[in-house]
Amino acid sequence: MDISEEFAPGALGEIVTLHSRFYAAQWGFGLFFETKVAREIAEFADRVAQKDLVLIAKDKEGVAASLILDLNDPMSGDRGAHLRWFICADRCRGTGIGRKLMNRAVAHAEANSAGRMWLTTFNGLKPARHLYEEFGFSLALEQEGEAWGTRVREQEFRR
Repeated sequence: MDISEEFAPGALGEIVTLHSRFYAAQWGFGLFFETKVAREIAEFADRVAQKDLVLIAKDKEGVAASLILDLNDPMSGDRGAHLRWFICADRCRGTGIGRKLMNRAVAHAEANSAGRMWLTTFNGLKPARHLYEEFGFSLALEQEGEAWGTRVREQEFRR
C-alpha cells in the first residue's frame, strides 16, 4: 500500500465517498453528512499549510485510508492539532493501515504541536475509540448533538 502526503486528483472525492458510504450503511447518515464532509475537506484543501499532515493510503482499488492532521484549524485553540477525516475502507480494516497512519500522525504532532491533538467522533465506534485510547487520547467531552446530521452522543477526545 502506498501512502502519499498530498492530495492527488480525485483523492478528495474518494475520501468523501469512503465516509459517506460507511456512515450511511452503518449509522444511517445521509446527504447532510456527505455535504458536511465534502465542504469541510475542500475548505481544508484550499488552506492546507506546510506543517499540516495529509496521509492518503492507496491500493490498486484507489484510496484505502486517510488521516489528516490539521495544525491550523481556527477551532483548535490550545487543543493542538485537529485529527480529521480518519477512515479505512472496509477492504483494509484490520490490516494495520490505521495504526500506521496514527503512528505517523502522533509523531508529527510530537514534532509540531507538543503532542497535543484532538478529534471529534461519536459514541459507538468501538474499534476507533480503542485505537485512539491506545495512542493516548482520552474522552474530554460528551453530549447529545446533531453535528453529523442525526442525533448521536458526540464525543471529543484529546491527547
